[in-house]
Amino acid sequence: MRKGWLVAGGAVGLCMGFIALLVVGTYSAAAGLLGGAGAGVNGAVGLAKGAVPAAYQGLVQKWGNLCPAINPALLAAQLYQESGWNPKVTSHANAMGIAQFIPGTWATHGIDGDKDGDRDVWDPADAIPSAASYDCELAGYVRNVPGDRTNNMLAAYNAGAYRVIKAGGVPRISETQNYVRIIRSLEKSFARPVGRVEPSRQAAGAIYFAQKKLGTPYLWGGNGTPEQQGRFDCSGLTQAAYRTVGIDLPRVANDQYNAGPHPSRDELLPGDLVFFSDDLTNSRAIRHVGLYVGGGYMINAPYTGAVIRFDKIDTPDYFGATRVTEDGAKALPRRAAGGA
Repeated sequence: MRKGWLVAGGAVGLCMGFIALLVVGTYSAAAGLLGGAGAGVNGAVGLAKGAVPAAYQGLVQKWGNLCPAINPALLAAQLYQESGWNPKVTSHANAMGIAQFIPGTWATHGIDGDKDGDRDVWDPADAIPSAASYDCELAGYVRNVPGDRTNNMLAAYNAGAYRVIKAGGVPRISETQNYVRIIRSLEKSFARPVGRVEPSRQAAGAIYFAQKKLGTPYLWGGNGTPEQQGRFDCSGLTQAAYRTVGIDLPRVANDQYNAGPHPSRDELLPGDLVFFSDDLTNSRAIRHVGLYVGGGYMINAPYTGAVIRFDKIDTPDYFGATRVTEDGAKALPRRAAGGA
């Protein structure tokens, strides 16, 4: 939810010529810039701004470079997928902590990462180094298997090294193949981009939907259903906008941040999601999202008592942006709806 002190961008009162220019600009961006995209995130080892909570960023950056089969963004993707950065979580299978080790695996592979004399599965300073160490150990087991060494390592993490060796690569097990795909997709959202991020092909359709909702009253937890009189909150609006172009975003704003790579402020294009937070070091603290339309403006559902409208994005709480991709969205967990 956006704070009330933000200055409205004129909302529905903006001239229709401005809206038309945005639509034209969006289609031009999606159609005309695709050939000019840069190298993407291949080979990147840096972390995107705020993607990893500040408390864990140093650990992920350090231990993510432990061996050639992993990198900080990949390690971050695994930790996010396993626990959502919650160091106290326990799964139904009794997997524990931020890296979700089961007791038997921890007993064998847990290490004293912070050198304080114990191996504590609940301490990220031990669990994150242990996750990296275990990844590298698995990479060693499958080092002679044909194919991508990182994919083979991830497959071994999910299915066991023996199955990867026997299959001569990622085995044809749907759960394992999905795990590899999800982590490799999430890796791109946690990596600091190298070169220009490829423009979105679906941006124009998402903006078209959002424009039609201008003037609609805000509703906390709103998904735009008939029972809710078509009203939305911020992440409900962006989810609905991208659903119209075949991309299913998660419901929560801080998970939507991981739906693709992160263009810098001067590389924003219409259709990018833009995010706002009181903690600019931690994507898990994001509390508001809007749909960028160009010219420094977004369409957003701001807060209770306001309507869906244009607002400026250049405010002190601006966190960053995401260029949504279909693969990135498919890789994300689905969590309970809130008001952001």
